[in-house]
Amino acid sequence: MSKLKWVTTLLLTGIVTQQVSSQIKVLSNQVAYNAGTSKIALVSSREALPPGTKFTLVNAKSKTTILKREIEGAEQVQDWADGYWYSRVNFSDINTTGTFYISIQLDGKEYQSAAFNIGTNALTKIVAPAITGFFLHQRANSAEELSADSNLLLFGSNKRVDLRGGWCDASGDVSKYFSHLAYANFMSPQQIPMVDWGMINTVERIPAILAESKSLQALTEEALYGADYIKRSLSPGGYFYMTVFSYFRKDPQERRVVGLLADSKTTSDYQCAYREGGGIAIAALARISTWKKNRDFTSGEYLAAAEKAFVHLEANNLNYDDDGKENIIDDYCALMAATELWLATGKNLYRDAARKRAKNLHNRLSPSGYFIADDGIRPFWHAADAGLPIIALARYLDAEKDVTYRETALSTIKKSIDYNLSITQRVTNPFGYPRQSFLFVGKLQHGFFIPHENETGWWWQGEDARLGSLATAILVGGRLVYPDNTALGVKPELARYASNLVNWILGCNPYDMCMMYGYGKNNVPYMASMYGHGSGEGGISNGITGKNPDGSGIDWKVEDNGNEWRWSEQWIPHSGWFLQAVTALVSK
Repeated sequence: MSKLKWVTTLLLTGIVTQQVSSQIKVLSNQVAYNAGTSKIALVSSREALPPGTKFTLVNAKSKTTILKREIEGAEQVQDWADGYWYSRVNFSDINTTGTFYISIQLDGKEYQSAAFNIGTNALTKIVAPAITGFFLHQRANSAEELSADSNLLLFGSNKRVDLRGGWCDASGDVSKYFSHLAYANFMSPQQIPMVDWGMINTVERIPAILAESKSLQALTEEALYGADYIKRSLSPGGYFYMTVFSYFRKDPQERRVVGLLADSKTTSDYQCAYREGGGIAIAALARISTWKKNRDFTSGEYLAAAEKAFVHLEANNLNYDDDGKENIIDDYCALMAATELWLATGKNLYRDAARKRAKNLHNRLSPSGYFIADDGIRPFWHAADAGLPIIALARYLDAEKDVTYRETALSTIKKSIDYNLSITQRVTNPFGYPRQSFLFVGKLQHGFFIPHENETGWWWQGEDARLGSLATAILVGGRLVYPDNTALGVKPELARYASNLVNWILGCNPYDMCMMYGYGKNNVPYMASMYGHGSGEGGISNGITGKNPDGSGIDWKVEDNGNEWRWSEQWIPHSGWFLQAVTALVSK
């Protein structure tokens, strides 16, 4: 090379390096990585980092170098159109216990990630007590709430009921929901009942970890507290009351038991169908009845309530479904109900009902592997409970011993997992963010985020609950169909998928934002609410969304003229599902 060419190349390289280094962030999980699991961070930059750029893993206390190696090649996510390049930093082979950070040196400047821990089940030991504390904060137990909720008026009548207890739905909403989008038919999230079932599951699955983190007794108590509210919500007629709505008014006497439509319009349609919280409520009561522990109610009363509600819904579910038709959400919620009753009682009635619902889920699989939500062509996609079909089938397999029925359920789980892995890997996707299939304007599309234009007419928000549910499903289902001799008991590909989703929530995302309030380096602003509620430490915010009507693009805002809740508000399904994800992440 001539001297002139060498100098020109050197100058151009210097210019590029300066441009690159002007906007660089090292994005990591800002809390903890479990030893033995996938450990990925990313570097975001406005220009692709020069080939050969190295990262250093540094012990945060001693400042000693633990590892130094090259970052992976820079990539852009076409669908986001955000102009950034992302380079992966892989230190999965490091399992040394301690606190660390990642350092990148460019053009004489150093760029560091947030500090994070590495240790055996380190993340689970931090998150389990944090989320337990968050739900204690979310209890609807202020003097105002207890007084009003002990004598609540049923919408459209002069009858009053006692619905004390439960958890406030979000950092900005002190209402209490079994499910708040029932009218949309295909988007109903499972709220208080799913949170409670998850707590019960965690107490049963990882008692030693909970004991070590000094949260076993507290989470056990929280699960019983939730079960008491569910039991109290069972009407004399056998259905569950769906919603205690605040109307976002300061006067607690304005609270009512309602059915909810768009734009806070309320009705007397407050009876829960399977898909509107009823199925998971039955499942939670049946499962916790096996603990033989009493709080406000006895274990026998929990079970009797679950059985009464099941009989009622078997006869009346279509009357409560808003469109008069069952869909996939009825199937997986009824499967959960029947399975837990089968496990609790051993009765053939529940065995047969569970087998029917498991078969329904199998029959809903499309050739591509995604589920069909209706009796036509609508794909099943869900902003909160996307992993629940797999989880319901896995729980069913805890009860099912017949080989033929097991093979069918296992094939359903396997095909669904294969679809989730395939669609996520189909495009350039350095973060490993899970993609999904949906109909938009009548056309099948695939994307990272849910479409803003959907059956609700208004509702879209960050999807951290979806990530938690999918991480859980991939690990729980994967241990059944893709077992392997790894720390998480599944093939490495599945372990990476689940770890990526957890890491995204904790800060390894394009906005360098840890969604668990009070943890990590960067958090969303505090959100105040009524009766002393608001943002709670350990709670998970909504998260990142798409930007456009079809869900394409990427967006995150902490201020948006009152609409910032779509991104920054805490919502109990996010925290409930994240607890399930870190439960599943415990090394096997």
